[in-house]
Amino acid sequence: MAESAGSVLLARSAMNRAATEGQRPAGRPVRGARRISAALAGLAASTRHELLTFDDPVASADRAIPEPFLKLAGACMRAAAERAGEVRRIVPRHALPRLEDGPRIPGQARFADAIPFKLIVVDRTVAAVPLDLELLYNGLLLIRDPVVVQALVRAHHVCWAAAEELVRIPPPRPPGAPPEPLRPVLEALLSGMTDEAAAARLGMSARTYSRRVGELLAALGTTSRFRAGAEAARRGWL
Repeated sequence: MAESAGSVLLARSAMNRAATEGQRPAGRPVRGARRISAALAGLAASTRHELLTFDDPVASADRAIPEPFLKLAGACMRAAAERAGEVRRIVPRHALPRLEDGPRIPGQARFADAIPFKLIVVDRTVAAVPLDLELLYNGLLLIRDPVVVQALVRAHHVCWAAAEELVRIPPPRPPGAPPEPLRPVLEALLSGMTDEAAAARLGMSARTYSRRVGELLAALGTTSRFRAGAEAARRGWL
């Protein structure tokens, strides 16, 4: 954790250095819900290769943040993640329940005891940090200075190496649902089509379709196609 803290200090010091030595601010402040929303949408649209974030999904809880802004910000991050080839998201431990219950964001996620501040880095060329380090809604600093961006990337990489893997357990299949690959076979079987027509409709060879029918009957615990429909109805598969 000492190395992680050192990298965070390095990032903050790079911001100060870029502001003082370069005689210009390290980034452009963006305030106001509309401008912040436009900045987040711009980040999402510009994402091509990599998205790095420090994120706390519960930071906005019990805060007076309009729901439309929260939905838009979430949609922008999901859009950016879908466009990026690599996504690395670090969240604090206390946010894990919210992470599991919330909408899935593509890419990898790890958790740490805490995150130093909220952060978005796109393609190692532009970064966004909340002006108060906590909530984007209160304003953000849009950073393009390469020294500062690379310092933030380094801080994220060090924290990523120290963070723990987030293992997602797939939800159990509800008892009223057939195995997913067999659902179209069940529908075709109940439609009354011939095997040849059903195989053609599903884009399978006749042999593959026949094998899938056998798998379906075995899953239903019967060898009769006639009884398969009744058993599927009894199990709630229809």
